[in-house]
Parts: sequence; structure tokens; C-alpha cells
Amino acid sequence: MLIGELAERAGTSPRTLRYYEEHGLIHPSRDANGYRQYDDGELRVVHEIRSLLADGFGVDDIKPFVACLRAGNSAGHVCPDSAVVLRRRLAEVDGYLDQLTAVRLRLQTQLEEIKCQMTP
Repeated sequence: MLIGELAERAGTSPRTLRYYEEHGLIHPSRDANGYRQYDDGELRVVHEIRSLLADGFGVDDIKPFVACLRAGNSAGHVCPDSAVVLRRRLAEVDGYLDQLTAVRLRLQTQLEEIKCQMTP
């Protein structure tokens, strides 16, 4: 399929697909006139990329997941290199949660102080 068809089927734009290609995430072949040609496997890879980006992963973090899919695995997260990235990302998310919990506690304390001052 051509880049426009892949973009439409993946719910993205040709520009985005070219960006993925620049970063080595997708690999089109070229036909005689130089047009990019994608097989159905690339659609699966693009879906994986988009899902990981939506979860906050960076382009470099996505590479092990794509490699895992290309190795014939049923999912991109089942390989050891992907597990390393998942562990690191989970630690980052846990850190964010700790920070947000601390902020929530401060805000809640401040509101409780206001309530105490307003009640006769």
C-alpha cells in the first residue's frame, strides 16, 4: 500500500509516517518510481508506535517494541529489551504519582485550614 493508504488505515498522516521512517521505526520499500510501499505488517507496527506514544513513550523508547514485533512476536512488550523500557517508564510514572500525591495533600491541608477559619 502507498503512504496515503497506510496513513488513512492507521489514523495518522503521511507526514507522521515519514517522521517514523526518519527515526527507523518503519521500513517501506520503494517501487520503480520511488514511491514508498508498505506491507500489512507495517500497519501493525504503526498501531504499536501510536499506542506507545499515547502512553508517553519517546521515539527512542519505542524502538525495542518495534524490534520485538519485527522478530515475529505477538506483541511488542514481550521481549527483554522492551521489559527494560517498561520498568523504567513505570518508575517514572510512580515518581509522578508521588509528586502529585504530595501536591494533593498540601492542597487538601490548605482547604482544611480555610474550613477551620470559616467555622464559628
